[in-house]
Amino acid sequence: MKAIVTGGAGFIGSHLVEALLAKGINVQVIDNLSTGNPDYLPPGVPLHRMDIRSEDVRALLLRERPDVVFHHAAQVDVQRSVSDPGADASVNIAGTANLVHACAQASVQKIIYASSCAVYGDLQTTLVHEDDPTQPISFYGISKLAPESYLRVFHRLYGLNYTILRYANVYGPRQTPKGEGGVVAIFLDRLRKGLPLIVYGDGEQTRDFVYVKDVVKANLAAIHRGDRHTVQIGTAASVSVNRLVQQLQALHGVPIAVMREPERAGDIRHSCLSNAKAYEQLGWTADYDLVQGLKSTYEYEMRTAE
Repeated sequence: MKAIVTGGAGFIGSHLVEALLAKGINVQVIDNLSTGNPDYLPPGVPLHRMDIRSEDVRALLLRERPDVVFHHAAQVDVQRSVSDPGADASVNIAGTANLVHACAQASVQKIIYASSCAVYGDLQTTLVHEDDPTQPISFYGISKLAPESYLRVFHRLYGLNYTILRYANVYGPRQTPKGEGGVVAIFLDRLRKGLPLIVYGDGEQTRDFVYVKDVVKANLAAIHRGDRHTVQIGTAASVSVNRLVQQLQALHGVPIAVMREPERAGDIRHSCLSNAKAYEQLGWTADYDLVQGLKSTYEYEMRTAE
């Protein structure tokens, strides 16, 4: 099997590349390195430095004819989407449309798309399900939702198979301290620098934190399962930012200073995803709880700071 991972030099993508290689799958990477790091890639993995909006993407797919494409390249900073919605839409909507069209032309057997819980907006519900309304409150949420419709129409017109994975707040080693779901990385970056943690609002906003290796496990499962389904990938466990600070405090061992700032535009108050469909369609459950995943991430980040 031959696979291409867009955004493969980034946080989630690089972990996925490692897992695909471990399964003996031939892997290549598309990444413009705007946020990715080639050092994250195992030796020998072909890296095509190109933008997903480029015509070069079509030429590459037509030449390589991959069986499956994992699409993780994206503009992932919610606040940047608010300040520059055009740039956000250009990458996430136009770039994805360009990639998916290339997949159809190259007769790719399946594309697996990394979507986001941001598509729901702030539904004020305890547990979100895949059939709940999608009401984004940020331009980022809109730009992750629109490609889902492109995939459905490309299937209808060209028969392109797909699975849409809507991620909860992914965290883990190699995550940059910015972007959607990056609060763990932001906190760890500030801990390394001896800076206080910044909590926006009262800190009682909640998230569903899912460890990166569990997200990779879902992508692997989607190669042969979940055809034409939209599936949430989360732990179904709601964690407040204040509780996250407490967990980090326990790991850090010395007092952590916290600064309070006003709530930010575009931020969702509560987000927690049901994973019942993930089990039904992919046979997927999370292997890591917050304590395990946070410990692994903390230890990695502290080692790299030495």
